[in-house]
Amino acid sequence: MKLHLASLGCARNLVDSETMLGHLIKKGWDITQEPAEADAIIVNTCSFISDAINESIDTILELAKFKKTGNCKKLLVAGCLPERFREKLAESLPEVDFFLGTGAYDQVAHVLENHPSGCKQICLLPDPEKAAFPETAIPRIRTSDTIAYVKIAEGCSKHCTYCIIPRLRGRKYRSKPAEDILHEARLLVQSGVKELNLVAQDTTDYGKDLFPPSSLAVLLAQLSEISNNIWIRFLYGHPESIDENIIKTIAVHSNICSYFDIPIQHASNRILKKMGRNYSIDDLRRLYHTIRTTIPDAALRTTIITGFPGETEKDFSILMDFIQEIRFDHLGVFTYSDSKDLPSHKLPLPVDWQTANQRQDLLMNQQAIISAANNQAHIDKTYPVLI
Repeated sequence: MKLHLASLGCARNLVDSETMLGHLIKKGWDITQEPAEADAIIVNTCSFISDAINESIDTILELAKFKKTGNCKKLLVAGCLPERFREKLAESLPEVDFFLGTGAYDQVAHVLENHPSGCKQICLLPDPEKAAFPETAIPRIRTSDTIAYVKIAEGCSKHCTYCIIPRLRGRKYRSKPAEDILHEARLLVQSGVKELNLVAQDTTDYGKDLFPPSSLAVLLAQLSEISNNIWIRFLYGHPESIDENIIKTIAVHSNICSYFDIPIQHASNRILKKMGRNYSIDDLRRLYHTIRTTIPDAALRTTIITGFPGETEKDFSILMDFIQEIRFDHLGVFTYSDSKDLPSHKLPLPVDWQTANQRQDLLMNQQAIISAANNQAHIDKTYPVLI
């Protein structure tokens, strides 16, 4: 039996997709890149913002055509889209045979093998907070030979008003045991991986819920001992939970990349409060001062939201000035994505999409100038790279 899988969204979703493929290959399925050849098709979806929802639905409908024009007998939709819209999604997509929520990835092989084509739609939407971490013994099917993403936690205990993720992945942060992470990392390195990227909803909050408590700093130090010939980096940090121990640990280990991916979302105290982000612009200044003082050549990346409800020209001016002040190496800018199931939907003074897009363009134009200037410092220098 042949299977085709389309993985959408973030790196965390990619880990889930690779894990599902591992389950299926263990059961004897063959993977094909050609959906027309596949007996079953899986779409692992994203529903974080409206653009991601639209991409997921478009992909589902496009691949559903192969139930008529190809060999496909079973179409399965997994991940954040069914978790968010649940039975309503099934009603609107009769082309789909099976829906698996974010707590049901481990049931993918059972569903495909034990339910005949043409049966009544099946929706498996168990509580994601009760889902066990995937067994390390089940091999992931890597989509890259040199780079691997390692999920170190699930869920999120923070309550950002614009974010649906805690509802989709669990409102309680759950750290994966360090011994399981280290075992997975060793297997990946033994298989030839040269770069390990740690991912979670908030990587810098890692370990605080364990008994006894641990931390990302401790985990990074343990991972660095696996091999001197690998690179390690973390993604999706949070300004509230990153601390000096993490920064110092990165500074003293040459195989941990001096790369800080910390989405700040905004710099206006007024907007940060509306977002449910419990830090101030001065907290951000202190954080980046500590990073730059400890690791002068650190690479800084962040993401920003424009057009959040109530964002005024003054708020945006504060944001522009802050980006100019910190001079990030990499910047991602998204316009606010509204939805009725978000707390931020109830906030007054929505910003029209034209203004949000204009502010996005202004930020990206400013960042292009900053990045070009930052890159001048690398002229005539030699760096090791992965090929």
